[in-house]
Parts: sequence; C-alpha cells; structure tokens
Amino acid sequence: MTTAALPIFPAAVAGAPTARPRWERPALAGLLIATAALLLWDLGASGYANSFYSAAVQAGSESWKAFFFGSSDAGNSITVDKPPAALWPMMLSVRLFGLGSWQILVPQALMGVATTGVLYASVRRQFGPGAALLSGAAFTLTPVAALMFRFNNPDALLTLLLTVTVYCLLRALEGAHTRWLLWAGAAVGFAFLTKTLQAFVILPPLAVLYAVCAPTGLRRRLGQLLLAGGAMAVAGGWWVAVVELWPASSRPYIGGSQNNSFLELTLGYNGLGRINGNETGSVGGGAGGPGGGGGGRWGESGIDRLFSGNIGGQISWLLPAALVLLVAGLVITWRARRATDSVDGMARAAFLAWGGSLLITAVVFSYMQGIFHEYYTVALAPFVAALIGMGVAVLWEERGSAAAAVTLSGTLALTAVWSYVLLGRATGYLPWLRWAVLVGGLLAAVALPFAGRAGRQVLRATAGLGVAAALAGPFAYCLTTVSTGHTGSIVTAGPAVAGGRGGPGGMMGGPGGPGGFGELRQGGQGGQGVPGGQGVPGGGPQPGGALPQGAVPPGQGPGGTPGADGRGAERAGGFPGGMTGGGPGGGAGGLLNGARVSAEAKAALTADADTYTWAAAAIGSQNAASYQLATGVPVMPVGGFNGSDPSPTLEQFKQYVRDGKIHWFIGQGGSGTAAGAGEDGARRGGGGPGGPGGGTSSEIENWVKATYKESTVGGATFYDLTAPTS
Repeated sequence: MTTAALPIFPAAVAGAPTARPRWERPALAGLLIATAALLLWDLGASGYANSFYSAAVQAGSESWKAFFFGSSDAGNSITVDKPPAALWPMMLSVRLFGLGSWQILVPQALMGVATTGVLYASVRRQFGPGAALLSGAAFTLTPVAALMFRFNNPDALLTLLLTVTVYCLLRALEGAHTRWLLWAGAAVGFAFLTKTLQAFVILPPLAVLYAVCAPTGLRRRLGQLLLAGGAMAVAGGWWVAVVELWPASSRPYIGGSQNNSFLELTLGYNGLGRINGNETGSVGGGAGGPGGGGGGRWGESGIDRLFSGNIGGQISWLLPAALVLLVAGLVITWRARRATDSVDGMARAAFLAWGGSLLITAVVFSYMQGIFHEYYTVALAPFVAALIGMGVAVLWEERGSAAAAVTLSGTLALTAVWSYVLLGRATGYLPWLRWAVLVGGLLAAVALPFAGRAGRQVLRATAGLGVAAALAGPFAYCLTTVSTGHTGSIVTAGPAVAGGRGGPGGMMGGPGGPGGFGELRQGGQGGQGVPGGQGVPGGGPQPGGALPQGAVPPGQGPGGTPGADGRGAERAGGFPGGMTGGGPGGGAGGLLNGARVSAEAKAALTADADTYTWAAAAIGSQNAASYQLATGVPVMPVGGFNGSDPSPTLEQFKQYVRDGKIHWFIGQGGSGTAAGAGEDGARRGGGGPGGPGGGTSSEIENWVKATYKESTVGGATFYDLTAPTS
C-alpha cells in the first residue's frame, strides 16, 4: 500500500492544517444532523426509561449528596449498583430544566452525536473523509446504538469514552505525544466511574500497541504508559478514595455490595462475577446455574453468542464484514515499518487499535458466565463501524488488485446474506426488504469488479447499491427502535425475534432455557417457565403476547405512573413473580420495571411528606422508584435493586421508624397484577419473601406486617408506620 493509494491527507498525520474537499463539511454536518434527528425522534415515548436510574437522577437533582454518591433517593439510604458518572449529566440537566423524559434522555442522545463525531475525526485522520462518513453512518445505523443513546443506562457514556480512548491513543501514536496518551488514560479512568471494570477491557491491546509501535525509545514508551496509568488512576480513583474514606454511617449504603464496600462491588458483582457467574446479590444470587454452553441463566456462551438469537440483530449486521476487513487491512499494511511515523504505519496502527478493541471485547462478551444483556453490545458499535470505513477505503483504493477486488466483493456478498438471515429471524418483518437486500447486495458484489470498465458513473452507482444493501437491514431495525418506547431494565432494539435472549434462560425471548421467562418485547409470546420450574399462571405461551413497548392507558405518565409527559411507557410481559411492572393498583412493583401508582397512593405519600426523611419504604429499587418518580418525594428502596442487599438491617429500619423518619411501608400484596402473569404473580418474587430479596428485606416486611395495620390505598397494600396495631 502506498501513500497515494489511500484517500489520506498526509499532512494531517503530522498535525499540519490541510485543505478539505468542498463537499466534506456539508456531508459531516448532514451526518451529525441525521444522527441527532434519529436519536431525538419522539424521545419522550420512553417516559422515564429505566426508572431505576431515573429515580437516582431525580434524587441527585434535589440533593448534592445524592448527586455525588449516585443515591437512589434524596434521603440517601442506598446508591445504585454502579458508580455515578453516567448519572451526573442527566442530574445536571434535570436540575436546570426540571424532571421529565426529555430532560433525562437528551444528554444521552447528545452523547450519541458526540460519539459519531469522535469516530469521524479518528477515521478521517488516516483514511480520509469518505471512509470517515461511512464509519459514522455505520455507527449511527447500528440498532443497539439507536436504542442505548435514547435510553438512560450507563452504556451510552461508556461507549463515548471508549471511542475517545482509542482516538486519543491513535493521536498519541502519531508522534509519541505524552499529552494525548494522558488524555487516553483519563478517558479510561472516567469510563471506570461509568461502568467499573468494563472500561478496562480494551486496555491490553491498546497498551501493547503503544509499547511496540510508538515512534520513540523503549524507555520513553514505558515511562509514558506509566504516566497514562497514573492519569487513569487519578481520573477514576478520586471518587473511589472519597467513598472508601467517608464514614459509612454518614453516607448511603453501596448498592449491589454485600458489605457496604465499593471495592467489593467492583471486584465482585460488577467485576469477576460477570466473568465467572458468581454474582452474590444478583438476580437469584450466586453462580449461573444450569444452562447450555456454560451460560447458565443468561443464555449460552460461546463463539457464536454475538450472532445468535436476538443478540445478532442488535450488533452483528456488519460484524462479519468488520472481521474480514480487519484481516484485509492488516495484510495490506503489514509491510509498513513498525514505527508509526509514516502514513502506512499509522494506517496499520489504526487497524490494530480498533480491531484489537473489537476482538477482546467480543471474546469477553461471548464467554462471560454472569449477567449478560443484549444492550451491552453497544460497546462494540464504534469498533465495528471504524473497521468498516477503514477496510472499505483500503480495498477500494487497492481494487486494481484481483485479490482486493475479490475480497471487497466477497465481503459485500457476505453482508447481504447475513442481513437476509437476520431479517428472517423476525417473523413477518418486512419480507420484501429481506429479498431486496439479498438480491441488491449480491448484484452489486458480482458487478463491482467489472463496473470500473463501464465508466465512473456506473462504478459509483454499483458502490452506492452495495452500501445501501449493507445498511438497509440495520436502518430498518433503527426505525423500528426509535418509533417504539422502551422502559424497564432489559431492553432490545428492533422487532420481536423468536428465541431471543437477554435474561435468565431467555428472559427477553420466547420459550427457551431452563426456567425461561416470557417475552417482554412487543408482539412476542409469553414464556413457558419461571424460576424453579414453576409455570406461568395459565400455563404455556400467553395469548396475544406482550403489550407493545410503551403501551399504557392514555394519561398515564412515564413508567406507567402519572407524570409530566402525560404518556405511558410501561412494558408488560409474561413475567412471573411481579418481575415486570405492577398492576393497575400499584401492587408490588418488580425487578425489571416498577408499579403503577394510583392517585390515592400518590396523595397518601405526598401528605406531610416534608416532615419525614422518606415518605415511604418499599422492597426493591424499581418498586420504590415508581412511587418516587410519581410523587417527587424520597422512597427508600429496601434491599436495593434486587431486594437482596442487607440495607437497611432490621434494627436500622426499626430505629428509622422510632425516629419518625419513614411514614409508610408499601407491601408486596394488593390487588395489582403483573401484566401477563396473573394476579398471583404480583405477590411473588420482586424482592420479598421467596424472591431474590429473602433475608433482610423479608425480615423487615415480616416485622412490619406483625406490627402495623394493613390498609389498601388505591389497590396497593400500605402500612402506616406511625400507627402500630398495639
């Protein structure tokens, strides 16, 4: 490969100003505007999205202490089970503009636009604006990216920071620049404060790449890496140090841990537990249990995990092509010198950086035994997209070679066939598109090696047809995703797919896996089993499947509660044990989504709420979040997200009650039902007796039941903690 062979601006590698083609700025502006439009379209349809994080955002907008720690409630009883960096932008937005769906989700959408911009800037430096535009488009049209940059999980900020890390590393490689390497370390550190150890997954290939290829002496390279490690430790460690040194008695309990320790949370539940499946305090607790391929409750693990079931439609549309193009790019640039002080050397370094990040992350996702959800794969999106743009640019400029032409055509044909397969997994979903993608892609692949002989216009038309065929499938999935509201703890992009997975034994899909759960997504069918082998009430697949995402009666607010948006966003499904949203009365909330809150319950909680630290307590964070978001007053989530954290202890809870700090306790009974699970379903699981929260949360609930009179408020079971029965 020669310098002239690529659409490269050689001076850009040296950092000098360069002339840009006249069309580049309008094209870049169009890409960013289109990305923003896609991510902002009907954003309010998702309501409060994941109410677990939205409640923490609401708390942080009212209490600076809750802001710093990432507390679930303004009373600062317990934190979310992640560090708080991803919450901070949303908290600031709500502080400035008030509580609402748009105020929470717009920062996430803007992160998606920023990720597209950073990806464009990185690819352009070595491969030119055409490759950069293709990479940006591929990223924007990745279905799981269209989902997660419209949602309030930490993965949006994590993906942006991982992209920034690779960009800064490549800038550092251009001339062994210490400053850029320090920025890369700082980005990783802040990513750690976003989603703990997942931030470190891409470090090994990037560190080795710099240690081997940076154009300076070995001693200086190693010294720079140590400095970058220091920057990472400072950026990610300052908050950890404050939390660990802060007296435990005056800060919130660290959610997700069993010993009130962030380090334990990081190394256990959010760390090694995700790899080996031994996640004490998680859904069901302990190791993964039975399951094919060693995946246990979270689906089969193995080399095909990212291509199978519902996961394939989230991320894998261009993944086979990216792997082929990675190999092709490395072969073409392999003859470059080791150092990166040449154009060819930097092109090879870019393939190694993006490709190494893709491979190591894909391997971890494929074989991890612990909790794994489809939306985790958004971290792969910028890596795949970068390789698509870079690889196509390299092969396009080398297409005079028979090997390059055949590889480019073969990659396009492979992509068309794989899109045909993925589109076929969603029964009845745009069957005409499936065939159009296949026929158009194969025609373009066959014609591409010969199109140049027919003239430039024919060549461009053939290339355009190939790009359209490659992106049509994920584009359709993206449109389906943004036209549908998504709420709850487990969300997926695109239409319902038979056999989809994402939770224990197929939590997001149809029947499948031991203890399988019912379909949670639109148009699907309920599952055939529940934990412990107990069947869903009514038996078998539920008629009609789940309600569409976002479907609740008119006038209900986000998350199925009265809210500012006046729209509903509750997701129903065939989940047993109250694991989806609670029923119309409010009932028990659930592990995956919260309860509906009646006007009567809202009035009871807000009356004299200012005289209490917590207006109420409820088992499980999703249940508590529903009431907190509906009323705007603090509600204590007993036991944290799963109801399994030992916070508060029974004695602490009794002391809070004696001190007059809690008014109500919201029980797990009541007339509400978990949608699709039958009335009895709302009284099981969640976090109380018999569910993940046994232990401390069960002790508290049993004590409340024995000590205070039960009453029904708007269909929910309430206990007035100021009025004992004796």
